[in-house]
Amino acid sequence: MKLSLVGMPGGGKSTVGKQLARQIGVPFVDSDHEIEHRIGGSIKDFFARHGEDAFRDLETEVIADLVARPGDCVLATGGGAVLRERNRELLHANTTVLYLRSTPEDLFRRLRHDTTRPLLQVKDPLARLRELHHQRDPLYRRCAHYVLESSRPAVQALVNMALMQLELAGLLDPGRVSATVGAEPQ
Repeated sequence: MKLSLVGMPGGGKSTVGKQLARQIGVPFVDSDHEIEHRIGGSIKDFFARHGEDAFRDLETEVIADLVARPGDCVLATGGGAVLRERNRELLHANTTVLYLRSTPEDLFRRLRHDTTRPLLQVKDPLARLRELHHQRDPLYRRCAHYVLESSRPAVQALVNMALMQLELAGLLDPGRVSATVGAEPQ
């Protein structure tokens, strides 16, 4: 089983993805970390030097490579991955896509001190998050097989919601879930 997580920056894709992968016993992959590994530096610096279009081209290459890899995994994507139709097609056709949906206000509370996200380094980050959410929410929904509201729940609650959704859909055998479900994170 290949799962991918999509959603806004700060929506919990990496945090939830790591725990979800651990609990179903598959590797976790973060597309942004894969990109940074390829470029030998930070996305923020690459973005500043080469611009968003060059970054999105590279992101599409990485997503295509990741979904083509053999074996199961949980893949956390960058917040803007859905902006390219090709990425949405690759993710939807080759993985089960979970959209972790949060409100712009909840995202702002989580990200207000974050200086690593290039698209949020603006005078009014909350207004920018509202704009991004308005633009991207329909794309996340179009790409997703399942939508999980992630504004308030704790990480473990989100992981449990994802596991339950996958089990109800018949995509995950309940016996495959590790005994750590419901346990506090280590």
